[in-house]
Amino acid sequence: MDDVELEEVAAALRVTTNRLARKLRSEGGLQEFTPSQTAAVRHLADVGEITVAELARLEDVRPQSMSATVAELERLGIVGRKADPADARARLVFLTDDAQSAILRARANKTRWFVQRMSERLDADEQRALAGVIPLLDRLLAP
Repeated sequence: MDDVELEEVAAALRVTTNRLARKLRSEGGLQEFTPSQTAAVRHLADVGEITVAELARLEDVRPQSMSATVAELERLGIVGRKADPADARARLVFLTDDAQSAILRARANKTRWFVQRMSERLDADEQRALAGVIPLLDRLLAP
């Protein structure tokens, strides 16, 4: 593939993946968050309880910025805080039970939408071809 073709593929892939991401967000049924709130929620869903400073490090932002993000999420009832048993001076941030349940429902909704669309619109060979793309996309996203 020459550079011009590769650029066309890259542009088309960018547009399509953006459309897919928007569709999945809408199918998830969760309220919309800012990008920084989304990143914080994603990290908390992955790692569980963590300090604001550790969360800021994961996102490579200033602790003050992450504190503002966490404060808004706490106001919305998405996160809670509690004392860190390992360090009495620190507080841990965690997803509330309601937020965890909502995230699980949203993930299930998104997966259900994908399964339905793939079943309705792709034949078995196309489904296998799509499955074969996943490792390629993972390689593109690897650090």
